[in-house]
Amino acid sequence: MRPKASLRRVDYLEFLAALHARLEPPTYLEIGIRHGDSLALACGPAVGIDPAFDLHVELGPDVALFRETSDEYFDRDDPLAPFGGEPIAFSFIDGMHLAEFVVRDFASVERNAEWNSVVVFDDILPRSAEEAARGRRTLAWTGDVYKVLEVLARRRPDLTCLTVDTEPTGLGIVLGLDPLCNELREHYDAIVREAVVPDPQHVPDGVLARAGALDPDAVLASGVWDLLRAARERGVSRRRGIHGLRRVVKRELGVSVPRARLVDLVSA
Repeated sequence: MRPKASLRRVDYLEFLAALHARLEPPTYLEIGIRHGDSLALACGPAVGIDPAFDLHVELGPDVALFRETSDEYFDRDDPLAPFGGEPIAFSFIDGMHLAEFVVRDFASVERNAEWNSVVVFDDILPRSAEEAARGRRTLAWTGDVYKVLEVLARRRPDLTCLTVDTEPTGLGIVLGLDPLCNELREHYDAIVREAVVPDPQHVPDGVLARAGALDPDAVLASGVWDLLRAARERGVSRRRGIHGLRRVVKRELGVSVPRARLVDLVSA
């Protein structure tokens, strides 16, 4: 049964701070750091990537900054070198607000992560079609990032995707990663052809109405994060852990995994 929504509005930074506390990630990577507000939440080794960041806050001592694009960063011989070779445990993607860039960023992060890693997207719930335009015309701008979860549902049914009703423009969370899966990279050109259309964008009514978006407090209170943290600490394999993750998501958040998702694209 899906948990009842609360009346409390939760800002995305408050949600991310709580997620850091629950996951205790040993490594954290952020794409699109801007003023550094979300990157400052990291409590351990962290990487921030942005070709034009302008910090307004103090960052922790274990943060490495890279003034370059995410493509340039992941083209390095060893993008995990700042983490001593350890995989990315938690990532926040808030870079270029166009679907094709976000898909590419997710694929790059996943390839350098573990199945129990967590990836969060910003700006998946635009408040208007104008805010979701590919060409920026509003002060607050989400672009067409909302399409990324549609792409993942179609191309990567093995993933577990959550939409969280945070302020101001929602967060998307992707769980149950598979670093061995090449689906997004191999079919990237086809994905772009399907997802990228000129303005004006037709934004589904369900997206604008936040249909199916989960209450942030309920998501944070779920057992998902304890399960993932324990799986990471104990070295539980994806084969052993993925079904337990899906059961918890269904039982505590009311998000069912379609039957098609029960057969993974790549065994791990």
